[in-house]
Amino acid sequence: MADTFFVFGPMGQIYRGGAERLSEVLPVQPVQRPQAVRRAEGVPLHAPPAPKPLPAATAPPRWQEAVRAYVQTEQPAPAERRPLTQVRDVMTPHAISVHPDERANDAWQMLAERQVAQAPVVDAQGRVVGLLLRADLAPEKLLPAADDVQKAIALARRPVSEVMVSPVPTVSADTSLRRVAQVLLQTGLPGLPVTDAQGTLQGFISRTDILRAVAADPPLDLWVGPTPA
Repeated sequence: MADTFFVFGPMGQIYRGGAERLSEVLPVQPVQRPQAVRRAEGVPLHAPPAPKPLPAATAPPRWQEAVRAYVQTEQPAPAERRPLTQVRDVMTPHAISVHPDERANDAWQMLAERQVAQAPVVDAQGRVVGLLLRADLAPEKLLPAADDVQKAIALARRPVSEVMVSPVPTVSADTSLRRVAQVLLQTGLPGLPVTDAQGTLQGFISRTDILRAVAADPPLDLWVGPTPA
């Protein structure tokens, strides 16, 4: 099956096709991420203290070398390397989601507790209608002014439907990872919901998922084979 991307909003599917035409869908624009914590004007940043030098390494006793060699012989054989080519290979299945009528502050707290940066917004029928980004709810300054505090409180009380990214691109599970990486770079989004053609949520693929696959031990080969057209 060819690489398939969708765009979903509150009114349903807006687009279905390849990555090359996503930029033609007017509502899908590159996302300018706010900087959640940055230096306040006029406040210099202090360099972190220099790390203390480590003590010189000493050779381990012979018995420790013998034990280490024995343990290594008992270790199972490393897992076979395999190529990762599709979204389904690295996506997070059963991704958490939020409802468009949920209060933004409650949704932010849930994302913080789960230690995730974003979540698909799913309606009562289980269809993706947007994407909530935790960074959109964070203060833009380290030391906000008084009126910024009031704005943050007002923002927290709004429903998710008023602060989510919508319409939002989604991707099918059998789309190539190379295409997904290109779309993430083009849109500035941290990840994409994985859905079927009806918009039913199947999982989530993020930049972290792709980086985790690259950094896995043993490492896994990505994008083996011909480059998709």
